[in-house]
Amino acid sequence: MKILIIEDEKLLAQSIRDLLTARGYEAEAVYDGETGAAYGELGVYDLIILDVMLPGLDGRQVARRVREKRCGTPILMLTARSAVEDRVEGLNAGADYYLTKPFDARELMACVNALLRRQGGQVDELTAGNTVLDLAAGTLVCGGEQVRLSAKEFGVMRQLMQARERHVSKEALLEKVWGFESNAVENHVEVYVGFLRKKLRSIGSNVRIEAVRRLGYHLEVDGT
Repeated sequence: MKILIIEDEKLLAQSIRDLLTARGYEAEAVYDGETGAAYGELGVYDLIILDVMLPGLDGRQVARRVREKRCGTPILMLTARSAVEDRVEGLNAGADYYLTKPFDARELMACVNALLRRQGGQVDELTAGNTVLDLAAGTLVCGGEQVRLSAKEFGVMRQLMQARERHVSKEALLEKVWGFESNAVENHVEVYVGFLRKKLRSIGSNVRIEAVRRLGYHLEVDGT
């Protein structure tokens, strides 16, 4: 799962990102409304955590812009204001849930999990062939063997397992795993795919990562 954090308090944004990363999510943070709206409109995120008070566009304006693009990504709105009128205005702008600052980390995670469950997006593992990707532990498991993945390996493998037999382009992997602000290039994708191929072989997996020129990568299962 990939989560976008739009929060101008950088320390808070970092703490939320660290919390989500520790729970096995991918999280990316931006710090102003214009950038947040541009990222949110792309529709590549599974959840948006959105502060109300932002420089440039405020959170309600960001939510409206995202919804105008017919993007149905769940939005969890954060605010220091607890008045009913403020919550109603945020919900009417397109937010799915409203969380008042300061909040406990457990409360934030409960909201995140509830919103992801609501859209059927929360799962504990992905499976291909005889191999399981444990989303919480960040490991590939095959029979009694398992191997831990780095953050980038995990991100690439998850995208491929979610796509199944469909191709995933190098550009899509760069956007979803490295992020829009990264200077990574296609060669980085090739290197990490190579790492994953070695790790799949090391645990006896019957899953192969196949490359197709100009189309990207997809998974194939031996014997099917």
